[in-house]
Amino acid sequence: MTQHNIRNIRLPSLKSNQHQIAHYFPIIQWLKNYSREDFNGDLFAGIITAILLVPQGIAYAILAGLQPEMGLYASILPTACYALLGTSRTLSVGPVSIAAIMIASALSAPEIIALGDASQSAVILAAESGLMMLLMAVLRMGNLINFISHPVLAGFTSGAALLIIGSQITQLADLKTPSCGLALDCYQNYLHGYNIITLTIGMTTLSVLIFFGKPLTTLLKKAQLPLTLITAISKCGPLLAIFLATLAVTYYDLHLQKGVAVVGAVPAGFPSLNLNFISLEKWRLLLPSSIFIALIAYVESVAIAKVTANLRGEKIIPNQELIALGAANLATAVSGGMAVAGGFSRTMVNFSAGARTQMAMLIAAGILAVAVTFFSDWFADIPKAALAAIIIVAVFRLVRIRHIIHTWNYDRGDGIAELVTLLGVLVLGIEKGISLGIILTLASQLRKTSQPHIAVVGRIPETEHYRNIKRHAVETWHHLLLVRIDESLTFTNISYVEDYLADELNRQPNIKHVVLIFTSVSDIDATALEALEKINEGLQRSGKTLNISEAKGPVLDKLHKTDFIAQLKPGKVFFRTEDAAKELG
Repeated sequence: MTQHNIRNIRLPSLKSNQHQIAHYFPIIQWLKNYSREDFNGDLFAGIITAILLVPQGIAYAILAGLQPEMGLYASILPTACYALLGTSRTLSVGPVSIAAIMIASALSAPEIIALGDASQSAVILAAESGLMMLLMAVLRMGNLINFISHPVLAGFTSGAALLIIGSQITQLADLKTPSCGLALDCYQNYLHGYNIITLTIGMTTLSVLIFFGKPLTTLLKKAQLPLTLITAISKCGPLLAIFLATLAVTYYDLHLQKGVAVVGAVPAGFPSLNLNFISLEKWRLLLPSSIFIALIAYVESVAIAKVTANLRGEKIIPNQELIALGAANLATAVSGGMAVAGGFSRTMVNFSAGARTQMAMLIAAGILAVAVTFFSDWFADIPKAALAAIIIVAVFRLVRIRHIIHTWNYDRGDGIAELVTLLGVLVLGIEKGISLGIILTLASQLRKTSQPHIAVVGRIPETEHYRNIKRHAVETWHHLLLVRIDESLTFTNISYVEDYLADELNRQPNIKHVVLIFTSVSDIDATALEALEKINEGLQRSGKTLNISEAKGPVLDKLHKTDFIAQLKPGKVFFRTEDAAKELG
């Protein structure tokens, strides 16, 4: 080989390899310029978020019908995994209320109960959800978020939140799930079965949490304290409430003396990483539920991540988020946790507390790991009523009835989809409810595209602007019909266009020239092209011409591949509507 040829051999660029690694591990990007100031902000935010993670992790595990430690495990390794791979610098990944209620719904299926071991089933759900997200990432389906409309997502969230609140109200008073049906007398007896001590603990916790919300924040702002300190104090409410409730239960031995339900023993340390959850029958039965969990977890997480990213001018890469969330769910599966997603309340706390990067969540995960290893005995006497109060306060803001009214007033179709999704979740269940909402949204969209907006237009006097004759005072012509079609022409709407033209020609029999204005037409499919050819033939037989104006380049490119342009003659294709009006008017 000559020296010249050796020089022409191109070795892989080191910078190119580094760029590829940084693409899949965004942590490398911000670590390059990480400063002491960043660490100070992250340290404070990490401590505050860890304070919130402990009660929420336990609460959401119990909400899902699982052992409390599964919520704690899901807040450690998955959090660290997302910190390595995620593109959001402030998203807090861990157990969330919506995923918890979906897990509870999936595990309550009779066929799943019959196979036993709910913990194994929950781990399988997490593993399948993670694999589903990774498959979506391979298929470049990061923009899937755009296929679930915001009204459907809002309706689903409101419905799921109402289900969660309903399930936790009974926990506040230590009432079992009622099975009275429509028998009103049964409910009177049922309500007398409450535990007054449990109810007192639950309502006191609820009061503390409410006070630590807006009322305390308002008082602290009036005192002109720094915003970070206000955030720190106000977000300590859950931990303080849990501490006081647990102290009361322990000091007065309320669990044994008064029957107050508590969390119970939480194993110290971590389970060994394993793959002992391979059960083909369970994997098959849980697959549909895992798909919904993966979809909702991804959509919610990206939506939350975009909120904080937009506030800082940062960018979220949807497909990389699939990889990060998929890996986080696989991590929670092998470490014995439940399915995870981005949590809104924790993320906003993390953001408000001054988190600069994902180092804050690594710190939070480290603190939680220490707590699980050395202080798990402290969790045993936490009353379930206090955890129920935390869940109720956390999800209450997700119930957005006003949003349904606002959507209904703006767009009736979207409003119906949002309302039906909410009712579907309450009546039919999680999966069927959101499926119904998605179907309704697609049906509404198809209805809109099948009946596009079409307007007869005229010229605004002394201008070259053409507007709808029903909205503006315009010039028109007795023998010229200008029709603007505000939608691409497809098999779904071409019949509607044909009927519209036929009605206009019947109403105006003196018309000699028809001009279709294609300003908003981006595509014409084969079915629509055949219909246009028939319209042209019909007009020519009656001594009229069909013309086109302002067609876009891609549309003309497609039409030039056919004989349609030649068939128009003596009709023409005009560059501007004004040109058509001058020649044919």
